[in-house]
Amino acid sequence: MKLVSIYKPKTILLILLGIVTIKTQAQEAWNLSKCIDYAVENNAKLKIDKNNSLIVEQKEKEVKSNLIPKLSLNGDYKYYIELPTQLMPMSVFGGPQEQFKDAQFGVPHNINANLQVSMPLYSPELYSGIKKTKLASEVSELQFQKTKEQLMYDVSYYFFNAQILKSQIDFINDNLKNTRQLLANVELLHQQLLLTQVDEDKVALNVQQLLTKKEIVDSKYRQVINGLKLQLGMALSETLEIEHSIDKNVDGNYSVQPTIDMKLASKQYEMLNADLSTLQKTRITPSAFLYGSYGVMGYGFSGDNNEFLNFYNVGFAGVKVSYPIFNGMVTQKKVNQKKIEIENNTIQQQLLKDKSKVEIDNAILQINVAQVTYVSTQTQIELAQSIYNQVLLQNKQGLASLTEVILADVVLREAQQNNITAIVEYLKTDLELKKLTGNIK
Repeated sequence: MKLVSIYKPKTILLILLGIVTIKTQAQEAWNLSKCIDYAVENNAKLKIDKNNSLIVEQKEKEVKSNLIPKLSLNGDYKYYIELPTQLMPMSVFGGPQEQFKDAQFGVPHNINANLQVSMPLYSPELYSGIKKTKLASEVSELQFQKTKEQLMYDVSYYFFNAQILKSQIDFINDNLKNTRQLLANVELLHQQLLLTQVDEDKVALNVQQLLTKKEIVDSKYRQVINGLKLQLGMALSETLEIEHSIDKNVDGNYSVQPTIDMKLASKQYEMLNADLSTLQKTRITPSAFLYGSYGVMGYGFSGDNNEFLNFYNVGFAGVKVSYPIFNGMVTQKKVNQKKIEIENNTIQQQLLKDKSKVEIDNAILQINVAQVTYVSTQTQIELAQSIYNQVLLQNKQGLASLTEVILADVVLREAQQNNITAIVEYLKTDLELKKLTGNIK
């Protein structure tokens, strides 16, 4: 009994510590990197794009398989109810010229079984198809990377919004704490007949306004967290706690990399040129195929006087060559269309480059302004907080009115809101600049 009484509390304590540890680990705050890694593994749209990329890979292998010889086993059986009729010249049997005699040839039972093999020796369409499916596979991979890049952008956007709303909630809680303290002081002074009921109602109104604003921001925060869960591929019932401290130290100096859209336009240019090359080759290059067959043919007759079923071997090998001579200028019209498409693609690529340059220049200007604004709003918060503290102290000493305290509180809230707005613009512009320069990793 002594052993039980000594060790049982220790055992219970260890169990409780284990439960607390597990709960703490389950509620561990997620940083942006962890959110992105989770999204890459679980986002539904990214999985679909990955599967589409795998489908294109299989399509490429399918087209390449057309180069492999094809072998097929064929067989058929025919029973002629009426044998085919042919006309025989009567002159063959010594009869008059230009007169014919109808005659039925063959036997009722016909059996045919053979193995057939075919293999392309050269075909412009086939080799072009192989090249195009390879390019299509590369395009599919770029589409997957584009979806992944957009996913990283969306996750970052939701993550930053959630952090900013959480900071706004912290500001509201601090203001609410200060305003409640002020309300307690005002209520005391009102009881001492040093302030009126109107003064007390003004501060109480501020408390109610802050509580309402907190409810609104809390609701927005939950909505953003739900949006973030959707991007992550996480069930809404799961708990998600993100880091609240905002990393405002961004680089801003990003080397310009080719964007996915530019790479896609370049691949489209290669595919159009491959089509043009194929069309031009089909006008001057023949197609050649090797084919052959080996099998047996059986003939049977089931009459009363002569009943039999005989089989005879038959086999052949050959080469089929096809050379286009004239197809009504259809190919030439297709060539002209493809040249125009190539010209449009070239214009599109230049347009993408020009547009990207303008957007990058504008983003750099915006991030510079946002950075200056953010630093300025930080200073404004410090000054507004200092003014509020001084006015509050003066109010306690009877040197400042309650109206001055409320005005100082309003100025502080405006400074806090301006700071949050500046942070939003700062992080949003930096994220956009990363995307435009191809640096979302």
